[in-house]
Amino acid sequence: MLRRLYTVLVALLIPLALLRLLWRSVRAPAYRERWRERLALAPTPPAPADVWVHAVSVGEVQAALALLRHLLRQDLRVLVTTTTPTGAARLRALLGDAVQHRYTPFDLPGIMARFLGRVSPRLVLVMETEVWPNMLAACAERAIPAVLVNARLSERSARGYARVAGFSAETLGRFSRITAQGPADAERFRALGVAPARIVVTGSIKFDVQLPASVTDRAEALRRTWGNDRPVWVAASTREGEEEQVLAAHAAVRAALPAALLVLVPRHPERFERVAALTRRAGFGLARRSLREPCPREVAVYLGDSMGELAVFFAAADVAFVGGSLVPTGGHNLLEPAAAGLPVLAGPHTFNFTEIARLLRERGALAQVADADALAKMLTRWLTDAAERTRVGEQGRRVIDDNRGALARVTAIVDACLAGDCRVGADGDAAT
Repeated sequence: MLRRLYTVLVALLIPLALLRLLWRSVRAPAYRERWRERLALAPTPPAPADVWVHAVSVGEVQAALALLRHLLRQDLRVLVTTTTPTGAARLRALLGDAVQHRYTPFDLPGIMARFLGRVSPRLVLVMETEVWPNMLAACAERAIPAVLVNARLSERSARGYARVAGFSAETLGRFSRITAQGPADAERFRALGVAPARIVVTGSIKFDVQLPASVTDRAEALRRTWGNDRPVWVAASTREGEEEQVLAAHAAVRAALPAALLVLVPRHPERFERVAALTRRAGFGLARRSLREPCPREVAVYLGDSMGELAVFFAAADVAFVGGSLVPTGGHNLLEPAAAGLPVLAGPHTFNFTEIARLLRERGALAQVADADALAKMLTRWLTDAAERTRVGEQGRRVIDDNRGALARVTAIVDACLAGDCRVGADGDAAT
């Protein structure tokens, strides 16, 4: 009954979703391109694939990279869907034409049936938190196993699912396997009615991300253009309402360290122009990465308005702040700056990465701050103490080293499913 209601609501919302794509395309034209794919009505339908991997956007694509390469090494045909053009662009930059890309179809039974009829995958892999009831029902009807990979479930999300407990249990029960990032995530899935035998705690595959050797060389060259003798901090993946706080913190840092440089990297490309204007209105000298503008000492803010270079910015900086955390978005990936050996700062809202934040915080590799004033104080402390920066950054690297291995555990489950060890029936019961 609830799935029927959900389906009606999705059907009613599709016209609004299409209008939203059109509205977003005013600033980012890619949003109006290939829109028919979202209805599974593209002029060129997707080709058949062995594995369908659904990744929402840039973060999920990046997290899935090693898993995608594992699949490709087995000569499997791989289709990746994303909901955003930035995710599509990142996928192409990382893997080119090695995988097929489509935008994720809207979650209606007819659309999903049409899409699955074209693709006919042997296995569906869903990254992290994307749960689409009609997609999973369509997979179950066709006996296509689905695995929720690198799954995380915050307390907030779990409370939302619990409000429709029966529907949640039915939907989540259609996953043949759920590979949970941590014990707390696994327990929340169990509390929602998922059979314990289907849940495996693997850890986060983000701990297994390896930085390409080229990142170091590119970072060294970029740091020379900024100035090797000036303190540099990165504010990464900032969200609406957060840049004002970041710029206020930077003003306080500059009062103590006049040469300090902020590398400001907004989360969404369509906001680059607005953030540039905001920075100028705040009175800061600005240089933009996309224009390859020089960065003399009078430039206080370097806008990272390019795609796929965040790892380079981290490797070239001294301290990192990870955005989406001073506003109640839930935070973004804390491990990427830690992998670069940086001390990491975040706001109080890290519920999307609760376990990772806990691990880093307990080892002294992460400091969480409440507001712009506290952010400025920690930045000034770390930017003026190279020895402490090195010690804190090394602790972050050790946390990553101590928690590697999730990728091997996940790929073993995926390989078993491809071999037929996690088939699922139309009623959602596993069959082995």
